[in-house]
Formats: sequence, structure tokens, C-alpha cells
Amino acid sequence: MSRLKITQTKSVISEKQNQRDTLRTLGLKKIGQSTVRDDRPEVRGMIRTVNHLVSVEEVD
Repeated sequence: MSRLKITQTKSVISEKQNQRDTLRTLGLKKIGQSTVRDDRPEVRGMIRTVNHLVSVEEVD
């Protein structure tokens, strides 16, 4: 199974509460922080919700 490296690139100050909660669920709290997650449909859905705040790349 492939893995995804998710990095927060923008602030959540002016964003909706559900987007803030989604970032927190992904494990991101600060700009520049990264986390590695399995490539699953649930994670893809969370990324789609906050795609304007994060950058995603595949990790082997």
C-alpha cells in the first residue's frame, strides 16, 4: 500500500471549523508540519476537503 506525505502550507485562521477539524484529524497543527498516512479512501476524502491548505506527495 502506498503512503502519502501531507504538508500544511497555509494558515487556518479564516477557514471554516470543519476544515480546521479535518487538519487536526490529519495530525497537522502548524504551517510546514508534515505527516505520513496510508493512501486510503478516508484520507483522500479529508485531503479533498482541505486541498487548498495542504500539499500532498506519494512516499515509497
